[in-house]
Amino acid sequence: MNTKNKDIIITGFALFAMFFGAGNLIFPPYLGVITGEKFLIGFLGFIIADVGLSLLAILASAKSDGDTKKVFGRAGKLFATILGSAIMICLGPLLAIPRTAATTFEMGITPLIPSFNAFLFSTIFFAITLALTIKPSKVVDIIGSYLTPALLVCLLVIIAVGIINPIGDLSPAAIDNVFSEGILQGYQTLDALGAICLSAVLIKSLVQKGYKQEKDRVSILLKAGVIAALGLAVVYGGLTYLGATVSSMYGVDVSQSSLIVAITISLLGTPGKIILSLIVTLACLTTAIGLTSATAEYFSGLTKNKLKYEYIVIAVCILSLAISTLGVGAIIKISAPILSLIYPATIVLIIMTIFNKNVKNDNVVKGATYVALVMGILMAAKDLGMDVSFINSLPFASLGFCWIVPTVIGGVIGYFIKSSKPVQNDESQKVAV
Repeated sequence: MNTKNKDIIITGFALFAMFFGAGNLIFPPYLGVITGEKFLIGFLGFIIADVGLSLLAILASAKSDGDTKKVFGRAGKLFATILGSAIMICLGPLLAIPRTAATTFEMGITPLIPSFNAFLFSTIFFAITLALTIKPSKVVDIIGSYLTPALLVCLLVIIAVGIINPIGDLSPAAIDNVFSEGILQGYQTLDALGAICLSAVLIKSLVQKGYKQEKDRVSILLKAGVIAALGLAVVYGGLTYLGATVSSMYGVDVSQSSLIVAITISLLGTPGKIILSLIVTLACLTTAIGLTSATAEYFSGLTKNKLKYEYIVIAVCILSLAISTLGVGAIIKISAPILSLIYPATIVLIIMTIFNKNVKNDNVVKGATYVALVMGILMAAKDLGMDVSFINSLPFASLGFCWIVPTVIGGVIGYFIKSSKPVQNDESQKVAV
């Protein structure tokens, strides 16, 4: 195997591991439970919303050479800075990284050692994260060469046993809109938010490996993205099926984190607890490493290296440690309105970046993005219990995409407003990574 192919595979494994975090482990089995014998339809919706959007985000990042300012910039410099920082804070020390440690503790450690101290565990977890992230050039190799293969082996063991000896029969679906529920579950993984920022870490690693030409980096990243997508599809499909095999035993009110524990114990008995602990720990640790590195890269670049990468890594680990002690439930409760607010505008900018050459007028981007942001605010208000029920009557609201039609209208209005300056071509946008 030549060096380039090896780098594609390692980068693909690293990308898979960065995406496959705590939420990705608990959503598919639950989807299987509530869709039952129609699990394949629900799974299709899940893959479109999760893997599909993530691949679009990777493509947008590749086209921008890993520079998030290029993705967000056409909506305005100040807007780009605010949105980009908000995303990285959420994916970093506020929500996503603390959740990795809290989930590892609750699903991986507590079932084995109920009396283990949560603060002590988080300290150990983030000490390891710090040690594996402090040197960014080694992040991709560590994740892709060692941690991901171990994670995949553990997952495939459980899935294989569940296919060979199903726990139970598939029951009729417990819900009506199976496909739309798959969309909603995939949407909640938030991989598209992380993809555009995590890709920047991979691009920097490729530069350090000697890939100086942008076209080479884009080629490798896209091929690695396909590898990651295939890996995610296999694992998600297996986990969804496992959930479907216990659909006659559990209902829509089952705890998602308890479900995967129960399935594992049913398939493998007491040793299953140990395997599950390994899976959760590896999934969450690899995600924590990727997100910590991406957060540090972003803010180091934003401050033109006035804030050193190493110092930011240390700060992220300390803040994440403190928040992780709140527990998974509290972190998820905090995250819902925040993510509802920033998600629509981010997706719009990803799509606009992919079709950058075809959208000549910056006001199209601004019109669509600002309307998406307003819709995000309304969705966040709904999550907080405010009366904004009118958004439920908008097209695609049942899929969680009530913002799509208003956003398109905003872009159309922007089209008829003359841009104050021409869009930069690709050559003028190129910057060194």
